[in-house]
Amino acid sequence: MPRPREECSPFLKWAGGKRWFVKQYFDIIPADFGRYIEPFLGSGALFFALQPKEAILSDLNADLVETFAAIKGDWKRVVSLLRKYHKLHSTPFYYRVRSSRPHSKVARAARFIYLNRTCWNGLYRVNKLGQFNVPVGTKENVLLDSDDFCRASALLKRAALMTADFELVISTARRGDLVFADPPYVTAHSQNGFLKYNEKLFSWGDQVRLMESLNGAKERGVQILATNADTPSIRKLYEKWFTVRTTTRSSIIAASPTRRGTSNELVITSW
Repeated sequence: MPRPREECSPFLKWAGGKRWFVKQYFDIIPADFGRYIEPFLGSGALFFALQPKEAILSDLNADLVETFAAIKGDWKRVVSLLRKYHKLHSTPFYYRVRSSRPHSKVARAARFIYLNRTCWNGLYRVNKLGQFNVPVGTKENVLLDSDDFCRASALLKRAALMTADFELVISTARRGDLVFADPPYVTAHSQNGFLKYNEKLFSWGDQVRLMESLNGAKERGVQILATNADTPSIRKLYEKWFTVRTTTRSSIIAASPTRRGTSNELVITSW
């Protein structure tokens, strides 16, 4: 089990984020590994918990990766803009920022974090033109007591940031590295609207390709940790090659709190 380190909370809230996993299942992670490689970055919750000495962090969402790069390189300027947004936040201001197209990387990162913290449920969704289209939420605070952008920046200086397909990222893993794969949850026969949206981003064919990439890395001596939807199709895809176990977590992606309960997810390991 990895040693507990000084806490550093993720600065983004992400649908499907793994803060719950860090709290409940941190002890299943190997104590020793080489590089930490995460091809579906999201909020980076596990990266910030593990605080590895060397990492590769990647995602196909270029705006997300650019935001991490801005915090890595110039967090003070990003936070300076967030302080202004904190004072100005209102529903009309939210929609003005949402429709804006900043020219600098720092301004784009501040916009990304601001929208993430004040939109509905921290959801990231874009329309066919690639424009962020999530409505304003109920959160009022742009800056949080848990923020430690200085420490987040220091930890990110240990990481190479990439915008790349997961297969390319996983192919760089070598013996002793740890790959953590947390893809969008898509099943072979989903009728769920949110999963239909994910299907446009990450198809069932991508799920198969991911499993094959992870299995190839395992055969090279890479340690594999993955999470996925708890469905018969995903179980069948992985159970021949990996250890598959069911975990339970709280479900928060629902418009009404009364519809939020618990859901099962799969934790997939090479050990």
